[in-house]
Amino acid sequence: MCHGPRKKYDAAGVRPVLVLIATAFAALLIAACGSEGISVPEDDPTHEGAVLFAQRCSGCHTISAAGTQGSGSRSVRAQGPDFNQRSETFKDALFAIQNGGVSGAIMPQNIAVGDDAIAIARFVEKWSGNDVEEPNLPSPAEDANLAAEESGDQTTSTDSSSGSSGE
Repeated sequence: MCHGPRKKYDAAGVRPVLVLIATAFAALLIAACGSEGISVPEDDPTHEGAVLFAQRCSGCHTISAAGTQGSGSRSVRAQGPDFNQRSETFKDALFAIQNGGVSGAIMPQNIAVGDDAIAIARFVEKWSGNDVEEPNLPSPAEDANLAAEESGDQTTSTDSSSGSSGE
């Protein structure tokens, strides 16, 4: 029973196949990992702002329209606001971009400047707060009423809580 010479196992011949499989698997994982993509239509005036937001702000901020997920951990100090849950005005967004956030937040100052900063602020103004059913800010009329109430009640509430117990 002669079967001829046995072939020896050649590991070098298997390596390219293993590398190809590993590369394909890694590509699938990376493609599936938090990459929603920008959903703002290219003909929308805020599209450029969405692209810039995805490039410069995605490490800390979440907003679906730009396909960003922030750092994903609220325990990370540098986690920025979730703009799906929080609406912002153009003025406030531009202020934060130019000044490194609001209230001493840890945001790089001038992460975008000039037209880029304006484009990002316009994008944030239009697309932030989409998951909020009621805006977190009062309407101008409600704001005026609240201001009037506070200024009228301020002296009364201070007098009643002055700390004297009448003893």
